Amino acid sequence: MKMKRGLFSVYRLGATDKKLFDRHFSGTLSEYVTALAWSPDGKTLAVGSASGEVRLWLDLSSQGEVASPLIPVQVGEGQSIDCLGFSKDGEFLAAGGQDGRVKIWCLHPDAGVYRCRPLHTLENAPAWVDKLSWSPTSNQLAFCLQRHVQVWDADAGEVAATLNFEESSVLGISWYPSGQHLAVCGDKGVKVWNAADLNDDPCFFALPTASVAIAWSPDGKYLAAGNLDNTLTVWEWGYLDPWVMRGFPGKIRNLVWSKPVTAVGAPLLAMSSMEGVVVWEKQAEELGGWDGRVLEAHDGMVQALAFQPDTFVLSSAADDGQVCLWHKAKKVAQVLEGAPDGFSCLDWHPQGHQLAAGGQNGELLIWSKSMRGKGFGGQ
Repeated sequence: MKMKRGLFSVYRLGATDKKLFDRHFSGTLSEYVTALAWSPDGKTLAVGSASGEVRLWLDLSSQGEVASPLIPVQVGEGQSIDCLGFSKDGEFLAAGGQDGRVKIWCLHPDAGVYRCRPLHTLENAPAWVDKLSWSPTSNQLAFCLQRHVQVWDADAGEVAATLNFEESSVLGISWYPSGQHLAVCGDKGVKVWNAADLNDDPCFFALPTASVAIAWSPDGKYLAAGNLDNTLTVWEWGYLDPWVMRGFPGKIRNLVWSKPVTAVGAPLLAMSSMEGVVVWEKQAEELGGWDGRVLEAHDGMVQALAFQPDTFVLSSAADDGQVCLWHKAKKVAQVLEGAPDGFSCLDWHPQGHQLAAGGQNGELLIWSKSMRGKGFGGQ
């Protein structure tokens, strides 16, 4: 199904005077911030940089302190860290990057403060590990190795499976919300493995191009792929025929789903292409497909998107040095600044009351929900 450009609606609104989020912490790493990840309990934020350093920021608000210093876990040696992630129980932190190594640390509390103990280093040189993802239901870590995905079992301390993508380098990884499937994208389409039997042949969804971003909806009903030929493909899980949206100015760089659903029972899907953001909403009619609305506020490439947990509030970070908060994924409610040369990544606290963003000059900024306002007043 082709989404005609005429169905788009443009929303643009200047930021309101009321502050919904206030600056809580600011710090600096030695280089471009490449990756951010909150622990599942929200007490720890892991940060990686282009120089290869990994640091932790600890939330000490429960102890009456405003912020912790950035605690070093790994010093930078000139090769970037490109991906970070905590396991579902918060016990393990994994990092991958330019040197091909996947490092796993074990986190444990020490007098109320979390410490990192090196646990494993998986050597994969000369492969560049720029994608990793923990299963949402087990301590299995999937990460890319050129034309393969390796699945490592943290509990057993061994490789559980090596998945062959064959067609190209792996460009995206996404676990099904209940951990039952693992989707992998690259040139010529998407492969989906059954997590219960990773040695079985995967389902293959062929495309005439390369998919560079992939994401399951939180309810597991939809799978979206952003493609190099400036198209967006959405499958309803269990059906082979996808919706295809066209007409974007560049490749689809970011894809995120909302956890809440709309009146028709489907979540929102937000994507970015160049400096634009489009939010897609499923229509009630079976043949109606998805309607898109364009959100315009950025003057630079959008580098990251994220929905605030359990709401329709969308955040976007861009090269123009702005993080925009979009109320109900429609109108700008607040613009956050602090990285004059551009933002590179962002991540919401699991409870949604804090937002972290990394900058292209090493800035780390954390905003907390303002106590002076009443928030967004709903989703």
